[in-house]
Amino acid sequence: MSASVHDAAAEPSPAATTAATTAATTAASGGGRAGAGLVIAVLLVAFNLRLAITSLGALLDHLGDLGVSAAAQGVLTSVPVLCFAAVGATAMALTRRIGVDRGLIVALGLIAAGLALRVLDGTPALVAGTAVACSGIALGNVLIPAIVKEHFPHRIGTMTGAYSAVLSLGSAVGAAATVPIADAAGSWRAGLGVWALAAVAAGVAWAPYCRRRDPQRAQVRGASLWRSPIAWAVTLLFATQSLNAYVMMSWLPSVYADAGFSDAKAGLLLATSIVIGLPFFFVAPVVAVRLRHRGHLVLALTTLTALGWVGLWVAPAGGAWLWAALLGAGGAVFPVALALFALRTSSATDTASLSMMAQSVGYLLAAGGPFLVGVLHDASGSWAAAFALLLATAAVQVVVGYVAGRPGKIATARL
Repeated sequence: MSASVHDAAAEPSPAATTAATTAATTAASGGGRAGAGLVIAVLLVAFNLRLAITSLGALLDHLGDLGVSAAAQGVLTSVPVLCFAAVGATAMALTRRIGVDRGLIVALGLIAAGLALRVLDGTPALVAGTAVACSGIALGNVLIPAIVKEHFPHRIGTMTGAYSAVLSLGSAVGAAATVPIADAAGSWRAGLGVWALAAVAAGVAWAPYCRRRDPQRAQVRGASLWRSPIAWAVTLLFATQSLNAYVMMSWLPSVYADAGFSDAKAGLLLATSIVIGLPFFFVAPVVAVRLRHRGHLVLALTTLTALGWVGLWVAPAGGAWLWAALLGAGGAVFPVALALFALRTSSATDTASLSMMAQSVGYLLAAGGPFLVGVLHDASGSWAAAFALLLATAAVQVVVGYVAGRPGKIATARL
């Protein structure tokens, strides 16, 4: 199933769990006026932002045995990125009507409802429920950076790192625990449906922080970003890192398999990449906040990614573990891009606007990455053309990273 590194599907190790716990503790101690309760609520929301995707991926092969057709499975793997692009593009309409805080409770409601719907009998319910849940995730993806901007204006790096790490941990838990739960209960429906409880728990935790609708606050319009070169640079940065991550999650096991590794070891190498990336996800946005020009950080992290692809190109077997580690660490461009949503804007509403633009366009551009890599591999019979493409996107990422990461706020007209 195609997913980005922040859609990671790996069993959480003690080190990964410790890193996420440390992230949560640090955020809680540094949340300032916001309070530990609000920090916990935000992190619980983040924990839910990939569960619907990775839990389904873990059971996809089993669903085939239960009569879900290959075509339906293909649709299911395409639903998340389509929702991320389509729903993300419409998130501001809802935000203007009910506000960022209340919009997040709507997102959690959609996730819970979708997870419950998809365990009803039949493939249509499975597809429809997945679409509803992923729509909630897409809305949450857009709103979380705005929540951080509004409630943690002096802890943007810490909170972005914390929720990114917990998001990755949640995706890993969904992938690792779904099949054992289904086996223990004797039903795939239990394995998928149990995660609705996590969304409900997050909703209960977040409910006290939903503000009443403030007419003056609701009338605040987001900035017009579509003509801003800075906004487009942030969008392209989000797109390039997503493309690299989607390709890694889709094709890295195949690259290792072609190098002579067993399927099990190829999967372990991907899992290693994900686990190693987790602490970098927490640290990178904290560093980004402290830098005057974040382009230098994008360069450093992109260089790690590029070295990983080069290593896989020239010596995939000889340095397999090192290349996996480099790709995992380089994936921390993702939380840096998330932090830029808040760092380059002046208000929570503008942050939501930039988040909407970058995620809707970025995910749409990134979605074709795995397909194009597959076409290049099939046409050439090797991975060389695909690696050349990935290195070219890394070069683009550095350029747009320097534009997106320079000091200052985006100056735009109000809608």
